[in-house]
Amino acid sequence: MRVEIRATAFDPWLEVAAFRRDHLAAGRIGASAVFVGTMRDFNEGDDVKSMVLEHYPGMTEQHLETMTQDAISKHHLSDALVIHRVGTILPADDIVLVAAFSAHRKEALIACREMMETLKSTAPFWKKESLASGERWVEKNTAG
Repeated sequence: MRVEIRATAFDPWLEVAAFRRDHLAAGRIGASAVFVGTMRDFNEGDDVKSMVLEHYPGMTEQHLETMTQDAISKHHLSDALVIHRVGTILPADDIVLVAAFSAHRKEALIACREMMETLKSTAPFWKKESLASGERWVEKNTAG
């Protein structure tokens, strides 16, 4: 299991490939379910120029680690990977990567979705958007 918070950009597909190569036993994985969240240039009917994503260091990592370990146990995953950006993010930047690896697709797909929904609804992150008219804090996430 690997969970990371990063203040720099990352390539989710290179991260998945490296994780599979370095952490998963060849032939033991039959399914890889991957979700990549990318920043949109709009929200709530407004154009968004950028966003600052803040977190509570220590608490956020622990929350994501617990969420990921729970998914591994509940869905009998072989392993899982979660990477989340913080700091200033621009439209089209990748923000979050959630990947679940298992012997079968059903477990991987369900676990990946559950981890992403849990992350979006309970993880301690705060978003401030920059609009043409100023800045605003995002009060709720989009529905899954």
